[in-house]
Amino acid sequence: MKKREIMKRVFLISLLSLLSFSLNAQRQRQEVKGYPITPVSFTKVKVAPGTFWGQRLETSRKVTIPLAFSKCEESGRYANFVNAAEHIRDNAKTFKVGGLPFDDTDPYKTIEGASYILQTYPDKRLEAYIDSVLDIIAAAQEPDGYLYTARTQNPEHPHSWSGKTRWSGEEIDSHELYNLGHMVEGAIAHYQATGSRKFLDIAIRYADCVCREVGPNPGQACVVPGHQIAEMALAKLYLVTGDKKYLDEAKFFLDYRAKTTIVRDYSQAHKPVVEQDEAVGHAVRATYMYAGMADVAALTGDTAYVHAIDRIWDNIVTKKYYITGGIGATSRGEAFGRNYELPNATAYCETCAAIGNVYVNHRLFLLHGESKYYDVLERTLYNGLLSGVSLGGDGFFYPNPLESRGNYERQPWFGCACCPSNICRFIPSLPGYVYAVRDRNVYVNLFLSNKSEVQVGGKKVMLSQSTEYPWQGDVALSIDKNQAGQFTLKIRIPGWVRGEVVPSDLYKYADGKSLGYRCYVNGDEVTSTIGTDGYLSIDRRWKKGDTVRLHLDMEPRVVSAHKNVEADRDMIAVERGPIVYCAEHADNSFNIMSAIMNQHPTFTLGKTEIAGTQVVTLATDAQSLSFGADGKLKTTDQVMTLIPYYAWCHRGSGNMRVWLPQNVNGLRIEN
Repeated sequence: MKKREIMKRVFLISLLSLLSFSLNAQRQRQEVKGYPITPVSFTKVKVAPGTFWGQRLETSRKVTIPLAFSKCEESGRYANFVNAAEHIRDNAKTFKVGGLPFDDTDPYKTIEGASYILQTYPDKRLEAYIDSVLDIIAAAQEPDGYLYTARTQNPEHPHSWSGKTRWSGEEIDSHELYNLGHMVEGAIAHYQATGSRKFLDIAIRYADCVCREVGPNPGQACVVPGHQIAEMALAKLYLVTGDKKYLDEAKFFLDYRAKTTIVRDYSQAHKPVVEQDEAVGHAVRATYMYAGMADVAALTGDTAYVHAIDRIWDNIVTKKYYITGGIGATSRGEAFGRNYELPNATAYCETCAAIGNVYVNHRLFLLHGESKYYDVLERTLYNGLLSGVSLGGDGFFYPNPLESRGNYERQPWFGCACCPSNICRFIPSLPGYVYAVRDRNVYVNLFLSNKSEVQVGGKKVMLSQSTEYPWQGDVALSIDKNQAGQFTLKIRIPGWVRGEVVPSDLYKYADGKSLGYRCYVNGDEVTSTIGTDGYLSIDRRWKKGDTVRLHLDMEPRVVSAHKNVEADRDMIAVERGPIVYCAEHADNSFNIMSAIMNQHPTFTLGKTEIAGTQVVTLATDAQSLSFGADGKLKTTDQVMTLIPYYAWCHRGSGNMRVWLPQNVNGLRIEN
């Protein structure tokens, strides 16, 4: 047989094998269960430049992501991979292992964020840079797929947290599975954004190594993640590949909590996950685990997981949730506190925990389809999460307290850089949280200017949204193209419009106001009411050019806390729309720590520029208290200016507070 014929047959056999693999993978994916509601991918939503979120994405692209990559270079993150590769090439070469065993995740998370941003801002140079980093990472992968530089650089003397052998330190501090989780998350984002399998194949090889070596079977290491995230990452990898072993591994990690060597509430291993009913322990680990439980529940149909998450969510929003959307009350273990333990000056509220809280509430919405989860998500997003990064994109908070006496300032980076790199990956992913679809229902969950493509019944629908939210409550939604015919547009009416601060009695509005909304389709007012799910549903056969105009009344509101929250007694907080406000030293010439708010405050809107960004301010009458020269207490009328909480600490360190006294109980009077 001629050589040309042989090559032709080989090509045909290879092509048939590839087609067979693709069909099998497609068949597996078709059999996959999933969330009842499907989010519209970040790849299908383009945020308008120059808008509130357009500016944040632009800042991520120009400042935060390049900064994070440069810090990975400067701080030895890349060097760890280079050293590991050197040892693989020459076993005689070893290196002293420093830093933290999860430093590998900083490049992974930054690549994830950069991949998201490539959808909004295509950039060949950035793609090439990511490829060069992936070359460095790939070279550090051991032949069997294991990729953990804290050990590979020096197997005989790995990082002190790593344990002497693979997985032996996992449930305490090694973070081998945590590294896997962030690697997989980053690799999938890169694959979805670029179509390249370069990072995905690296992640699959490490995931395969974990599936072989970690599990309940003889010869395997029966351990669960000390720091969760691998659970939701492996569930996502199952969806991408159709390979069920990844889902099985994720379920093993959850089902075996509290059944292995380590039993403790710090890492939510104090009891089996399906028996848990209170948020305890390290807040980031907790939220990552709850998100993983939701993913596995959706993919397996295990309702026991759902019931457990529902109980835990209820505990958080009724007893352990800050007005700013933060979670994790105490620095002791970066953990949830006791029920109603919500201190202000010592509030930990780690930025990573806020991001984890968004993940959990997004997944619970996808399971249950109720707007209350997005109400929580939105509060966290605009306050406790956004405060974690400066307006310029180059300064960060690890904790996000609700009160300061000048003892906090934003940092350009941290030795433990989990929060900056997490912000790097989260902000650019925001487009994936705006819309969702279930059958012929299209959910509009967040209000921000964008153009998007949505699939309804397999048919294309193009939408445009225009708004100055969160500063104004007017939203215009246009149908630019509709191949789907009739469908229902479900528009979230936020809890703050409906008189509900949070979906519980933890906080309540204390000003007696009643806000409302109006909605019009092509100029005609919509008369239908909000459903029990919190959405205004508009069902019609839409045509190109149809426009929905939504108006949400947006006024400053006064909030009080549940009587059991000792830290907030006799105090009020102020918010407008989704934005929580604070008083800060830079706007007030008097000592805000010795000031009392009026019993029935009124507010005047204003504007100011902070770090080159315009924000809406609120002004109200207050009184400052001080002792005169004669030792007598005196009061002075003042005008107190409030700014959005997320914008604090851009103008030097000084006093700041979210909760403001309305009487002298507990007030510290200072001259």
